[in-house]
Amino acid sequence: MHRVAFRTSTLLADAGIAALAFVAGYFLSPSRLPNFGFDGRPDTLNLLALAALYTALAAAFSVLWRKDLSPWRYVSAPDVLLLSRIVLCTVVVFLAAVFLLDRAQTLPRSALAMAGLFHIIGLTGARLARRMLYERAGGGFASFGAVRWPQAPPLLLVGPTRMAEAYLREAFRTGQRAYEPVGIICPSEDEVGQQVRGVCMIGAFATFEEALADLRHWNRYPLAILLLDEPTRMPGLPRDLVGRLRTEGVKILRRASLVELRGESVADAIQEVTVEELLTRAPVELPHDEARRLIEGRRVLVTGAGGSIGSELARQAALLGCAHISLLDQSETALFEIDRQLGESHPELSRRTLLCDVRDRGRVDAALAQERPDLILHAAALKHVSMVERHPCEGVLTNVLGTRNVAEAARDAGVGQMVLISTDKAVDPANVMGASKRVAEAVLHTLRSSNGTRFGAVRFGNVLGSAGSVVPIFKSQIAKGGPVTVTHEDMARFFMTIPEAAQLVLHASAACAESEAGARLFLLEMGEPVKIMDLAHQMISLSGATPGEDIDIAITGLRPGEKLTESLLDTGEAATPCIPQVLAVESGYEGLSLDADLAALVASAEAGDEGETRRRLFDLVARIRKGAPKAPSLRVVAGG
Repeated sequence: MHRVAFRTSTLLADAGIAALAFVAGYFLSPSRLPNFGFDGRPDTLNLLALAALYTALAAAFSVLWRKDLSPWRYVSAPDVLLLSRIVLCTVVVFLAAVFLLDRAQTLPRSALAMAGLFHIIGLTGARLARRMLYERAGGGFASFGAVRWPQAPPLLLVGPTRMAEAYLREAFRTGQRAYEPVGIICPSEDEVGQQVRGVCMIGAFATFEEALADLRHWNRYPLAILLLDEPTRMPGLPRDLVGRLRTEGVKILRRASLVELRGESVADAIQEVTVEELLTRAPVELPHDEARRLIEGRRVLVTGAGGSIGSELARQAALLGCAHISLLDQSETALFEIDRQLGESHPELSRRTLLCDVRDRGRVDAALAQERPDLILHAAALKHVSMVERHPCEGVLTNVLGTRNVAEAARDAGVGQMVLISTDKAVDPANVMGASKRVAEAVLHTLRSSNGTRFGAVRFGNVLGSAGSVVPIFKSQIAKGGPVTVTHEDMARFFMTIPEAAQLVLHASAACAESEAGARLFLLEMGEPVKIMDLAHQMISLSGATPGEDIDIAITGLRPGEKLTESLLDTGEAATPCIPQVLAVESGYEGLSLDADLAALVASAEAGDEGETRRRLFDLVARIRKGAPKAPSLRVVAGG
């Protein structure tokens, strides 16, 4: 009903503007005003007939191009072009109709041109006035009559002009008072000197430092800088300058993503940029429709929910509208923290914490019987290469036995789907952590479900900023003044951010949900590998220091079980794209029986025999790799 009323009122308003425009054009036509004097009375009957015809045609063309559906408060340049087309078609068809009726003898010369002019002015003027009222501003931040907030800290906008205009428009509309924009730094020097809603474009990326010096001279030096686009999409942005600004106490901000908005306006939802975001490649952008269909309205259980990946999976599941979330972890502190975060951000969400070790099959069975999940995201694992290398029995018990416990419990409880978080270190593993993850992948593929449970594993590389990863270590070393330790000059790794990794896991899980019962292995596209030495140089620069001068870089040598480079596919594996940024891996695990080998491996680990555990683990990996099909592997590249 409201929709019909809106369309009707819009159409009547446009028709009224058309009628008034024609009458005004008729009376003010120069042919009726010789020497600027009024020449006689109009023919009322002819005027009414002509005005009715003109108005009817204008209304018909508005309905044809559906302008009655466009809210006036969002008028933009494309709308003005469409309005011009409506007016032009109205004038042309009206002239043809009048000419056919009486060869246009009752239509004063130039009246139609005047009517068309008044018509377009009336249509656009009314809409612009409505938009100005909606945005509660008549110009820009520096224009006459605009609201100024001198108490707000100065904000410098950095990024493309269109994004600056969008941010300023939203700030006007919502009355955002947190910051006062004092200038824009744009990519191109050709735009410097122009204004966007009253805010001057004071410099380009290449002249960033000069623009800051000018702002300091004008006593308008920014206390915060808002990066309008992703840092990796602004290649001209000087990273060392950003690092120096951070050390000066200037906040480096970014706009929140759609997942992070949580109902806030674009102008209000700005967050501080992390070092990880400045380091990473351009993030993968994926539609949320598939992940939302996977999560929305379902009961989700996350193991390892207190860890870096597990906690992010829990946050994204909450944002995507899960009906209930179960948080399972054996760390009391980590479990308390993620439960507290979800309680603050989603107080209405049904949730439960489960202090449980995945090695304990009885506790896992009880947890699944209690929670009745539709989807299990299995992130619980021991993942630090050097630590697991020193404690192989613990790595096997958590990564292998824990995965089997959760998978078998999920099958027995009739859970719809379980997804294992795997790693690139499972490919041709050279360490216990990678080998245990490779066996965990195989465990899922050897399970058979009579009730339709689907199993999947998602393999990806290093995650920037995760607990114990290289970035937090470098941060700590830089904060202490160095040296920053790198094991080898040529060491390279695949990297992505924690939110991106979690998003891709859910995306791959959605693909797994559409497959038949059984198990599938997925691979996330990680882009090109990053050299750890380059990463160290970037982080030192972002801290405002100079590598080799202010902070040294020390080469320490490879650690046990460490490789120079990692691969995402083994020599006997083949991968084909299945959905954007996700590939399905032909693993060749079908028909593989591991029961006896697994029993012996777990027995040696439970006995604490590290040598025997290591030997049995790598013998089992060799058998698994030998069983893989000899198919050509697909090289994984960004955007492939």
